[in-house]
Amino acid sequence: MITVQNVSLRYGKRVLFDEVNIKFVPGNCYGVIGANGAGKSTFLKILSGEIEPQTGNVSMNPGERMTFLKQDQFEFDAYTVMDTVILGHERLYKVMKEREAIYAKEDFTDEDGEKAADLEAEFADLNGWEAETEAAQLLSGLGLGEDLHHSMMGDLNANDKVRVLLAQALFGNPDVLLLDEPTNNLDVETVLWLENFLADFKNTVIVVSHDRHFLDEVCTHVVDIDFSKVQLFSGNYSFWYQSSQLALKQRQDANKKADEKRKELEDFIRRFSANASKSKQATSRAKLLEKLTVDDIKPSSRKYPYIAFKSEREVGDQLLRVEGLSKTAEDGTKLFDNINFTVNKGDKIAFVSRNVMAISSLFDIISEVDKADKGEFTWGVTITKSYFPKDPGQFFDVDLNLVDWLRQYSEEKDESFIRGFLGRMLFSGEESLKKAKVLSGGEKVRCMLSRTMLSGANALVLDDPTNHLDLESITALNNGLIDFTGCLLFYSHDHQFVETVANRIIEIGPKGILDKLMTYDEFLTDETVKQQRQKLY
Repeated sequence: MITVQNVSLRYGKRVLFDEVNIKFVPGNCYGVIGANGAGKSTFLKILSGEIEPQTGNVSMNPGERMTFLKQDQFEFDAYTVMDTVILGHERLYKVMKEREAIYAKEDFTDEDGEKAADLEAEFADLNGWEAETEAAQLLSGLGLGEDLHHSMMGDLNANDKVRVLLAQALFGNPDVLLLDEPTNNLDVETVLWLENFLADFKNTVIVVSHDRHFLDEVCTHVVDIDFSKVQLFSGNYSFWYQSSQLALKQRQDANKKADEKRKELEDFIRRFSANASKSKQATSRAKLLEKLTVDDIKPSSRKYPYIAFKSEREVGDQLLRVEGLSKTAEDGTKLFDNINFTVNKGDKIAFVSRNVMAISSLFDIISEVDKADKGEFTWGVTITKSYFPKDPGQFFDVDLNLVDWLRQYSEEKDESFIRGFLGRMLFSGEESLKKAKVLSGGEKVRCMLSRTMLSGANALVLDDPTNHLDLESITALNNGLIDFTGCLLFYSHDHQFVETVANRIIEIGPKGILDKLMTYDEFLTDETVKQQRQKLY
């Protein structure tokens, strides 16, 4: 258990947290949410002791152990993978190394014997005999092959290091587990393994994530950081979002009687708690929701951008035909070879691959930014397309403020129109006069989405548009693309985004493609499809 009492933190005039009081108890998983810059990662650092609050304190029960997912990928380069994982339990690692050093002595004394006996007892108490087995199981579950378990960390690539550091945090059954964006750079199979691991985890978990599917699957509670206040809500992210939206709508509906509003909220709680869920947390979560009262549901003050894509003309019968496209990367890696597919009216196609460079390369080719090694593609005559590349940085290397930047892409040049459009994307007042060069990653993405909306295109090619966005913007974009009536080709690492938008999945591998007219969840779970996917690599 971890208790936060009267914690406050400010940087200059900015108050990040003000008199925060909250208790995290074992058996629950808490998802920490908040807009970009709200202080989610800082809050976890306060809990871990890395940052000292100006007032208040954070306490744990005596003898309890906390682990925190490390972000520095180079910190353990001088250690083996196995040692790095076991270092997640510092006392166990120290005992293990002291024990090994004593047994390695040539001149073993009586004093060494007594010391060894003490170490052996503590080693057994700390479950040391199972340490390497547990570490190996975690590494394998997280997708790191046995051939790498005794490699040096310095020899691993960045993606493998992420998996090792995650295994380190999970190792040794910590009493409190802090995870900051644990799903970053993980493939979907590994994320699913992590969801199952945390669902079975009996102690306290506190996690920051922008992955809504992940939050829905693992969380029993939501911790909302909003304007220096930290509030605790029962239920997963979807429950928090839908209930807060309903409460906000009710607040705006002045004509509805109080008892009608109460009944509406009670019905919502009942429906949500009764709704069957695949999550292992479903049973305990349903019990929590059943105990809720209407007073527990509050409207959110969160602001959502307005995202809606309206095509200027309807697509015809011929959209896109790809024939025999092949591409090899500069380092000689075969990205794809002789791929063929046709895009049909009504298609919203999610592209997936173990090598996301293959998807970016394909999108660059069909958007005429790059050329294929061989093959051709043809867009229909009715198609007007807009491309959102993976790295939009080149668009912002200009000495323009946001009003002038967006004016470049708008037929309507009037300043009030441009400012109004920026306002809907949460750039209001002085924010709209920011220089394009100094924007954050999330701000750049919102600007690129504004550019896409202004294009009036009926075919969108979007390469990881959810990257850098906060949950509010992801949700708004998600809803905007569900409503979009044109043709859509996209990649996203956001599970829920893909599941709710795509009606067709194409996986690209060096040995071909797999093209399925099904949902993302069906694509991931179908046993026949799993076997077919293996043959692509």
